[in-house]
Amino acid sequence: MSRFLNDDFLLDTPEARRLFHDIARDLPIVDYHNHLPPAEIAQDQRWDELGTLWLGHDHYKWRVMRWAGVEERLITGDADPRDKFDAFARVMPKLVANPVHHWSHLELWRYFGLDGTVLSAETADRVWDVTRERLAEPGYGAQGLLSKMKVELVGTTDDPLDSLEHHAALKEAPWRVVPTFRPDPAMKIDTREFAGWIARLEEMTHPIASFDDLVGALEMRLDHFVAHGCRASDHGIDRLDAGPEVPSATLDAALDAARAGRAVTGEDAAAWRAALLVALGRAYAKRDLVMQMHVNVLRSNRSRLLETLGRDVGADSIRDIGLAEPMNALLDRLDRTGELPRMVLYGLDPARNPAIVTTAGNFQDGSVPGKVQAGTGWWFNDQLDGMEEQIRVLSQMGLISTFLGMLTDSRSFLSFPRHEYFRRLFCRIVGRWQVEGHVPDDRQAMDDLVRDVCYRNARDWFL
Repeated sequence: MSRFLNDDFLLDTPEARRLFHDIARDLPIVDYHNHLPPAEIAQDQRWDELGTLWLGHDHYKWRVMRWAGVEERLITGDADPRDKFDAFARVMPKLVANPVHHWSHLELWRYFGLDGTVLSAETADRVWDVTRERLAEPGYGAQGLLSKMKVELVGTTDDPLDSLEHHAALKEAPWRVVPTFRPDPAMKIDTREFAGWIARLEEMTHPIASFDDLVGALEMRLDHFVAHGCRASDHGIDRLDAGPEVPSATLDAALDAARAGRAVTGEDAAAWRAALLVALGRAYAKRDLVMQMHVNVLRSNRSRLLETLGRDVGADSIRDIGLAEPMNALLDRLDRTGELPRMVLYGLDPARNPAIVTTAGNFQDGSVPGKVQAGTGWWFNDQLDGMEEQIRVLSQMGLISTFLGMLTDSRSFLSFPRHEYFRRLFCRIVGRWQVEGHVPDDRQAMDDLVRDVCYRNARDWFL
């Protein structure tokens, strides 16, 4: 029998095998942060073939295809979906040791019953035919794909201006699809898009002539989100800077300048972002919402791709700048008045894991276990080494028992086997702790730890 992704993949001790097969494998999934389109879920989107379903939105796959020498026409261009699939199949053998190689095969095996089939140019025809047949069967629409992986909750990522009509249509679904409040456009006061977005927000809420008016308008939209089941916010922060605390008149002047098309200084933009994060953090705390912050990404670095394809197409990188000072300053501003919400902090630079974990530790207040979370390995770090390093630092500098575990952060309906990937790794880590004597010989305690980290902690926070 092949050892590649076999039933005991990553499970290198008897303890790890028991923890995964008996405890973790069949736990439901609470995917509290992803980018699935709610319209496709509500409409139970169907796909005729794997090329579009697999490669239509997955910038992880796009990135490695480019690296392997595939021309853009066969990645994001106008090529036929079968030609794109064949291009991916041809380069699959070159992707060994990259997590996309693991994920892609787990997706083929778990959704389509192609266990043991390794994708390549030689097997492409069979994989194409089998997946087309399966996709034509009942239960292979968007909703069926969620059910196959025992997904209990999907937290989508939504602009405050969204009507949330598709979430409303899913209110009676057997699993929860809840919106996540993502007010990034309001933060970007120094961009050309800011004025237009504020104008649209104004049309939906009330006149916005000051910073306080803006906060009030965002709170109106936030209440709309809460009425549709919102559990959390999310902030994509390219560079977190504390920014000076400034008088409201300074913020109002920056707003006026931006809406009139005049330049906003870097210092004023930083002060604006900091003030808005604090104001929104207080609003989240008041409504008992979780505040997520994804920080330190350098986006859209390749001009030609940005100009032809736009953003989020696989040309982003780790931003390697300091984080501890601005993050502690921001949390402290909220904590001073007792208005710090539950938070999850994700950093893209793995060298900052200790800073994130120790910052989280500074602001635990005894009200909720793990009130400030060091989030799971994000983006370039949601692979074996990145996740293991994040778990190691959190275990030794914080409390692994309160960890919220895995999420997909994905635009793909086939991404949910990544939870299995994480669960296998976590069971391997705990199993090794048992073998090496790092933890007591208490089976029930280790079973509970695995259940908590792989499912129950996230369930208790988001369901």
